[in-house]
Formats: sequence, C-alpha cells, structure tokens
Amino acid sequence: LRYFIAVAEELNFMRAAERLHISQPPLSVQIKALEEELGVQLFERTNRGVVMTPASQTYYVEVRAVLARLEHARILAQRSARGDAGSLAVGFVSIANVTILPQALKLCRERYPGVELHLSEETLDAQLPNLKADRIDIGIAPGPINEPGLSFQPLFDERLLLALPQDMKEARLKSPSMALFKHQPFVMFERPMAPGLYDAVQAYCGRAGFTPEIVQYARQMQTILSIVSTGLCISLIPSSIAQLQRPGVAYVAPKEPSPIVRMGLIYRTLDRNPAVKNFIDIAIEASRPWTRRRTAARR
Repeated sequence: LRYFIAVAEELNFMRAAERLHISQPPLSVQIKALEEELGVQLFERTNRGVVMTPASQTYYVEVRAVLARLEHARILAQRSARGDAGSLAVGFVSIANVTILPQALKLCRERYPGVELHLSEETLDAQLPNLKADRIDIGIAPGPINEPGLSFQPLFDERLLLALPQDMKEARLKSPSMALFKHQPFVMFERPMAPGLYDAVQAYCGRAGFTPEIVQYARQMQTILSIVSTGLCISLIPSSIAQLQRPGVAYVAPKEPSPIVRMGLIYRTLDRNPAVKNFIDIAIEASRPWTRRRTAARR
C-alpha cells in the first residue's frame, strides 16, 4: 500500500523507487501484484510517465485513510504501553477527597492527558468487589487490606480526632480524656465499610474502659459530621476531615494518644496496566505533604 501511494504521488516509477529507497524492478513487481489482487488496473504507463486510472484515484483516497489509521493505531499502542492512553477507573472514600485525590488527579492530567479517568466515591465494602470484577482499577481507602489477589500500597498515616457537638462542654476542653465519653452515643461507619477504622475505635475506647454505644451508622463522612452537628452523637474521625469546617462541630484531640489510620491504594496484584502503576507513583508523590505532616506531628 505504501508502494502504491508513492507511485500515485510521484507519477513516476523511478522517483517513487528512490523515495522508497528500493530499486525500480521490485516496485513494479509489487504494483503488478496489487493490480492482480484487486482485479483492476491502477496505472496507465505512457511514454511521458504514469497516469492514474479512475479506479486508482478512488483507491488512493481510501488507502491514505487506512494508512493514517494504522499510524494512529501505532501511536496509541505505544502510548498505552507507557500508560498514557486508555482509561482508569478509581474508587475512593471521602477521606481521599480532602487529602491526596485532588493533587493526584491534577498530576495525572498534566502527565498523562491521554488517560481517561472515571471517578466514583464508594466505601471499602464496595471497592473490593468492584476491583475483583474489574469495574474499577484502583481503590483509595484506609487499610489494612487482606484480600486474595489484591495488594495494598500505604500512602500516609493520620491520627483520629474527636468530632463533638460545638455546644458540648467537653468540646471546650483542650484535651479531654476518652473516659469522659463513656456514656455518649456514637455515630460511625459500619464495620464492612472501613474495618480498620472501626476496629481501631473499638480498641481505643476499650482501653479507656468502655465499649462505644453506636446508635447511628452512616456511609459518608459528611453525613457523620451532619449528625454530630445536631448534638445527637459524637464520633472519632481521621484528622484530615477537620478541614471540613462544619458549623456546629468541634474537632478536639483526646488526651490519650489516639489510633493511627493508614490510608493507601488497593489494586489487583497481577494487573499489568501501565496506567495503574503510573497512578500509584503519582499518588505516592501526592501523599508526601501528608506524610511530612504526620512526621511533624509525631515530633
């Protein structure tokens, strides 16, 4: 097809051969073979050179389009191999939306503009089956994760804070002891939505001498804060959520060192999609400010 294009554009077999860096006889043989395969005459040979037939003029337009598509396919294949083409589906918990996700998305758009991102806010109990069913490629959620076929890449750690109704007297204390909240109703995620967070809160309250009385469950962090703002419940939340300045909610660090929640990425262990690896690298980079913040807090 490229030989045909060269002859059609040069209208001279010798010039076409020079353009293709081959000798003229093999070029003539290939054009004759193409004519026999198509069953039509493509060129009329005259003393003045070569003239395109009506059939070859039609064929030329189509072949140019085919070769352009082949070149486009070659470029797309190379970009896909680099992870700069295709699509990437990311599921994330609400904590990610106020921590690493905005910066990670910004870096992804800048470095891999050919990757089409599909985002969905979903809790861990939704992310795990969606990953196994290939409905999403990466999940962002608190760990730990122990699921066959899935891997967990830690990003950053953060401590839990008390989220209290603003008019609650304990909200005015600098660092209230957890024992003060023994008889307070709690609002939390159900355990399947964030088992690491749920178990950390249970163990923490247990060390303070009580089991938290959970009277409300919610699927989103914003819903938890809404319930706290009404004065109905209190909660323990990751410290990054304190960025959400919810009216009626006070964020207080408890006296006893609170548990650490580890945020990370979940992905299929055997996934060979280069875009997945690229996003993992970007997420690690985007998490560095949060890692430094955690290190500074420890000091």
